[in-house]
Amino acid sequence: MGLQARRSASRSPGAAGPRPGVLPLLPPPLLLLLLLCPGTCGAAAPGQAEASTPYLWKTGPWGRCMGDECGPGGIQTRAVWCAHVEGWTTLHTNCKQAERPSNQQNCFKVCDWHKELYDWRLGPWNHCQPVISKSLEKPLECVKGEEGIQVREITCIQKEKDIPAEDIICEYFEPKPLLEQACLIPCQQDCIVSEFSAWSECSKTCGSGLQHRTRHVVAPPQFGGSGCPNLTEFQVCQSSPCEDEETMYSLHVGPWSSCSMPHSRQVRQARRRGKNKEREKDRGKGVKDPEARELIKKKRNRNRQNRQENKYWDIQIGYQTREVTCTNKTGKAANLSFCRQEKLPMTFQSCVITKECQVSEWSEWSPCSNTCRDVASPKGTRVRTRIIRQFPIGSEKECPELEEREPCASQGDTVVPCATYGWRTTEWTECRVDPLLSQQDKRRGNQTALCGGGVQMREVYCVQTNENLLSHLNTHKDREESKYQSTSKSSAAPFLSITFEITASKPVDLKSCTGPVPNTTQLCHIPCPIECEVSPWSAWGPCTYENCNDQQGKKGFKLRKRRITNEPTGGSGGTGNCPHLLEAIPCEEPSCYEWKAVRLGDCEPDNGKECGPGTQVQEVVCINSDGEEVDRQLCRDAIFPIPVACYAPCPKDCVLSMWSAWSSCSHTCSGKTTEGKQIRARSILAYAGDEGGVHCPNSSALQEVRSCNEHPCTVYHWQTGPWGQCIEDTSVSSFNTTTTWNGEASCSVGMQTRKVICVRVNVGQVGPKKCPESLRPETVRPCLLPCRKDCIVTPYSDWTSCPSSCKEGDSGVKKQARHRVIIQLPANGGRDCTDPLYEERACEAPQVCQSYRWKTHKWRRCQLVPWSVQQDSPGAQEGCGPGRQARAITCRKQDGGQAGIHECLWYAGPVPALTQACQIPCQDDCQFTSWSKFSSCNGDCGAVRTRKRAIVGKSKKKEKCKNSHLYPLIETQYCPCDKYNAQPVGNWSDCILPEGKVEVLLGMKAQGDVKECGQGYRYQAMACYDQNGRLVETSRCNSHGYIEEACIIPCPSDCKLSEWSNWSRCSKSCGSGVKVRSKWLREKPYNGGRPCPKLDHVNQVYEVVPCHSQCNQYVWVTEPWSICKVTFVNMRDNCGEGVQTRKVRCMQNTADGPSDHVEDYLCDPEEMPLGSRECKLPCPEDCVISEWGPWTRCTLPCNQSSFRQRSADPIRQPADEGRACPNAVEKEPCNLNKNCFHYDYNVTDWSTCQLSEKAVCGNGIKTRMLDCVRSDGKSVDLKYCEELGLEKNWQMNTSCMVECPINCQLSDWSPWSECSQTCGLTGKMIRRRTVTQPFQGDGRPCPALMEQSKPCPVKPCYQWQYGQWSLCQVQDAQCGEGTRTRNISCVVSDGSGDDFGKVVDEEFCTDIEPIIEGNKKMVLEETCTQPCPGDCYLKDWSSWSLCQITCVNGEDLGFGGIQVRSRAVIIQELENQHLCPEQMLETKSCDDGQCYEYKWMASAWKGSSRTVWCQRSDGINVTGGCLVVRQPDADRSCNPPCSQPHSYCSEMRTCSCEEGYTEVMSSNGTLEQCTLIPVVVIPTVEDKRGDVKTSRAVHPTPSSNNPTGRGRTWFLQPFGPAKSQRNPKEGKTTD
Repeated sequence: MGLQARRSASRSPGAAGPRPGVLPLLPPPLLLLLLLCPGTCGAAAPGQAEASTPYLWKTGPWGRCMGDECGPGGIQTRAVWCAHVEGWTTLHTNCKQAERPSNQQNCFKVCDWHKELYDWRLGPWNHCQPVISKSLEKPLECVKGEEGIQVREITCIQKEKDIPAEDIICEYFEPKPLLEQACLIPCQQDCIVSEFSAWSECSKTCGSGLQHRTRHVVAPPQFGGSGCPNLTEFQVCQSSPCEDEETMYSLHVGPWSSCSMPHSRQVRQARRRGKNKEREKDRGKGVKDPEARELIKKKRNRNRQNRQENKYWDIQIGYQTREVTCTNKTGKAANLSFCRQEKLPMTFQSCVITKECQVSEWSEWSPCSNTCRDVASPKGTRVRTRIIRQFPIGSEKECPELEEREPCASQGDTVVPCATYGWRTTEWTECRVDPLLSQQDKRRGNQTALCGGGVQMREVYCVQTNENLLSHLNTHKDREESKYQSTSKSSAAPFLSITFEITASKPVDLKSCTGPVPNTTQLCHIPCPIECEVSPWSAWGPCTYENCNDQQGKKGFKLRKRRITNEPTGGSGGTGNCPHLLEAIPCEEPSCYEWKAVRLGDCEPDNGKECGPGTQVQEVVCINSDGEEVDRQLCRDAIFPIPVACYAPCPKDCVLSMWSAWSSCSHTCSGKTTEGKQIRARSILAYAGDEGGVHCPNSSALQEVRSCNEHPCTVYHWQTGPWGQCIEDTSVSSFNTTTTWNGEASCSVGMQTRKVICVRVNVGQVGPKKCPESLRPETVRPCLLPCRKDCIVTPYSDWTSCPSSCKEGDSGVKKQARHRVIIQLPANGGRDCTDPLYEERACEAPQVCQSYRWKTHKWRRCQLVPWSVQQDSPGAQEGCGPGRQARAITCRKQDGGQAGIHECLWYAGPVPALTQACQIPCQDDCQFTSWSKFSSCNGDCGAVRTRKRAIVGKSKKKEKCKNSHLYPLIETQYCPCDKYNAQPVGNWSDCILPEGKVEVLLGMKAQGDVKECGQGYRYQAMACYDQNGRLVETSRCNSHGYIEEACIIPCPSDCKLSEWSNWSRCSKSCGSGVKVRSKWLREKPYNGGRPCPKLDHVNQVYEVVPCHSQCNQYVWVTEPWSICKVTFVNMRDNCGEGVQTRKVRCMQNTADGPSDHVEDYLCDPEEMPLGSRECKLPCPEDCVISEWGPWTRCTLPCNQSSFRQRSADPIRQPADEGRACPNAVEKEPCNLNKNCFHYDYNVTDWSTCQLSEKAVCGNGIKTRMLDCVRSDGKSVDLKYCEELGLEKNWQMNTSCMVECPINCQLSDWSPWSECSQTCGLTGKMIRRRTVTQPFQGDGRPCPALMEQSKPCPVKPCYQWQYGQWSLCQVQDAQCGEGTRTRNISCVVSDGSGDDFGKVVDEEFCTDIEPIIEGNKKMVLEETCTQPCPGDCYLKDWSSWSLCQITCVNGEDLGFGGIQVRSRAVIIQELENQHLCPEQMLETKSCDDGQCYEYKWMASAWKGSSRTVWCQRSDGINVTGGCLVVRQPDADRSCNPPCSQPHSYCSEMRTCSCEEGYTEVMSSNGTLEQCTLIPVVVIPTVEDKRGDVKTSRAVHPTPSSNNPTGRGRTWFLQPFGPAKSQRNPKEGKTTD
């Protein structure tokens, strides 16, 4: 509850209030308030307080500022409601209406355009204040500083009026910036000073004087550090005693007074007016001649004009004076007579009255430069100017700025939206694969039918995209028309849009488009033609009619067919590029249907007998010509096979086996030399008995031969040619103009034809009747005619601009050009691009630039100091002496025409001097003519030239004027010498290829394979020097500025591999295996060529693909078993046990059955049938049974509880005494992997991504194979799995991608940049290129060299340079205010820091703006103070120190850099010390600062002392900067001192002995003496000398004087009284 609400609650009287004197129940806050003010709160009367109400007004937050207009006229509202003090809302009537808060108020509605008017003003950060909690525990040694906090003021202001506004307005656009931030108070930094200079010379040449030495400040005290020590030290010096008396007095010259005018202006002007009138009267009287009058008039006008110009320089010459006094050496004034001097200094001089610069008021603001409305950058600039009314004269202050700019934004409905620009692209070119080829592939030549991944290009150009401008123009037009109620509104607008569309698409300068450039290259894909794949030929069919529905004549055909297993794509489309699918052989007696014997029935003996002759009936089915079973009715005309005669053997008869199947036909056709034959055979199963049985036939009857494939070997087929071009078919008009067929747009339907001929195999074309007519392929088909595409080009761009308004000296003819871009190339017979894409024309000759120059007028008369001022000075003469004179200057065009003064200020260089000192010679002065010009040079080196002057007037008689030392009459000068020598400078440039003719860039050309290698040139700059070693223009050395040298940029060579090897054979003869082919490395890549693919350890790359071998392509073929050869022959019975054999051969399987015998290894050895077996030849009376029939199939799954069986039938019943027929059934359990197998599909792994032979990359196919695998792991024919109906839902092919090898593409080289230096030796020109297409895959990588540089031609650097200041010259006195001067000279240098310049003639610097040290104002003379003898004074400022920044551990703390300079105090007399000024220190901030560290340095010890000093990290020795607590010792003397011979004070500050001596210590541990250690050579084992008693020794060292190296030197150590064991390393006593 707000305070206002509470007050109103306490004041509100109401009938419903509690009884008087009773405090109502209130919520605690209200209760507290009432307790705090029990009587009256505010101005309420006691009676009112009693009648308070429990209902209060409540308010919500203010809503958003709403309103039609932007600015202060908005309104914002809030919710107001009545609530009980306990919080619940009630009716408005319960609260006091008089106290209801307002629910709306005026506010400032912020709009987007206010962003330009309002902004946050950020005050500066105040000083960093320490954080109180952290400043209590301060460390002993400051490392980084102390953390603090700093605050700033932030206000929202209205920018134009600079008045504060509400924060809410600025917060609408951006949040309020931070008011405070953490900061760092760095460690205190004491003042750091340099080393002292050397002592100066003694201040007096005789007697007692002072000498001093000074130092300067290197770093000022910062952050509360201690101040600087004295910068000066003095000491008394004695010279030889003085012979003359010391001068006690000096003549002192005071400063000049300010310049003042001699008389008041009115007096002088009145006097001048009076004189002028008199003169004019005289003139008027004297000049009667009208011509003369005219000349006078002209002259007056000219003078008036000059005066008009000279109003800018109101030059008034006044005078100034100074005091001359005599002072003694304590500085007190004395009478002038004490300073004995013949000529006293001048006390007056002419001067120019100082005038400050005066400028006019500001002009009006110019219109905003941004004349259009741009959302992206709404700001333009506007300008206002002012002009100089009065130029400054003698003033130090420059004129203020004459031009002011500020940002502005164009507003209002009439402001046109700005032009916007966008990129446009041409059509993509057709997809091409050849850019992706390696060098090796390109050399292979045949690149016509390439397919797969490729690259296509397009151009990019920039156009104006002004839909917004168009809409603006339209709306503007509509407004105008609605104003005038025009009727033709509708017809004009479309015309505008059409014209604008055309102008919008014309190309503009590429720099106008700013967004990302669309890519100019992209990958594309050319579909690879899929080769046609066909199945093997079927077997030859029977002789059938060409058309079974139309059976004419007796001519028929035997056909064999094959089908397309893989439909082709690409190429000419359709089946045109497949081989023929049908072959025909003419034959006689064709039939469409015939009976086919399926099985021969059992032999049924005639007349129902048990045995003997009989017949076998054939089971038949009706088949058509394709071998398919059809209705038996269709074979009603066919000859039904007759039963076959047979013989069922009786007991003791010979028994023969069944005939074997006919073998495959030996030839596919029959000719003169070939005839097809088939064989079948049978064998003897049992011999007949001797008595009564039918005997076995002879062997010839056991074999039968029949002819087969009797048709001649003349095979015919239809052969098709390729489809011809698609020709428009005028008869087909039903199609629309544009339609889509198979997803492709086409404009009409055409027709295609092809040639179809009948061909006899191996012979050639024959008549068409030889081939079956009904199966003739079609010769005509409809096709799509693609739409014609005409060439489309953009309109021409605007002409490029001609050079601006004027030219300076460049005489070449300038041209302007325009271009246009092809955005659609012609196709399908469209109109060609014939118009030129580029035009150029000569520019109109520009005017020559107007240049301006200052014209100086004659010097006016010399103005002297008024005589009233001069007359008191001794030696002054009236009407002569030094003065000052002025002159007028005006501005002229180069052709002499008049120009405004401001033109010359801009363009004509510095203003010439307006005044100069002058002299009106007095009688005593020497007078001379002006110097003549220098005489000409004869060109020889070492020759001189001279100039002269002469004495004039009375001066000829004066002796002092003839003194040639004081007044020389001739001056000489050495002639310039013309000896030049050239020498190379700097490094060689990169190797640069010669630049070919650059094509005109129509938009941004997509790059091809740019030639980036071959012979180029590299350059080295040549510098030309004269005989004085001064750099001159290179043309003086007859050089074009470079040495050129041929160089080679090696061409990149790609990785080269061999051709692919042939494919290996499939690794499996049945089922899925792999086949492999390989390439090997021929040449590694170099010079940035394409890298090799990943090679193995023998530098080969492999391709492995799956392959599938048909399991039945090679089969074992068996002949029938031979007769059983009985081993123990019972000749009588010719029966018993024996062996029978058969031939087993491996044969190639074909559609017509097994044909050719092949090597056995091609067939599966595990499946090889037996070639021999044991057998039983039954005896004549025994039962004979047939061969075993096939085994029945095991039921799956395999299980030992299930069985398979086979049976044999009795063929001959036994005789009475013979052996009975056995039970001819065999059973065996089904054993897994023995006689019963499970089958399952198995899928191989995916192959590598396979591309078409014609493709380099892009879309490929990965394949895998399906195998049928037996449960023992053996691959078998797929039919085993298919018979089981196993599910197979695997995808066998999938698409895949091979990354395209895209070579890195680079842009053209940019033009050479401007030279990095305008002059000198080190200038470089740079050109760059960029990667327009990064390399991908195995493409050629980008070269490292993306930037090339070459040296610029060497140009001498000319500049103006100040000479040294002269010593302070006080004219005709010893001390006081004087002047010092310096010259400027033109110097040449080579631009390097080491070359400080050599002086050359000033004419070389005439074209250079006279700026020295960045300042246009040249100061060649300045006042100075020469101290009097005995004065204490400040030395000149030291030079600025190096820029130093505040750092911790080399890290900048961000306080900026600081530089310092100082002035030391110089004392000349000790008694004047109390008059000395304070030494001075001056600092300034700087940018390019460095971190410096300070550390203690120490020299080597010399005895017991060494030098210790503080050094800055750049090697300068300083005082201050190093921490005092870390200062190393400078003294290490021993106490008591080491006085014993051969002793010294060690680093431990104890006395030790030198090497070769041993210490003898006293009982209290001090050194008593140093004793020499005796040297003994101890013999080694090889020495046969006598033993030496053992001696205790220390320090065994190799002997230096023993040539054999067999002995060692030992220092013996005597037994001393001391018992202490000392460290032997120290060389001290041990015991």
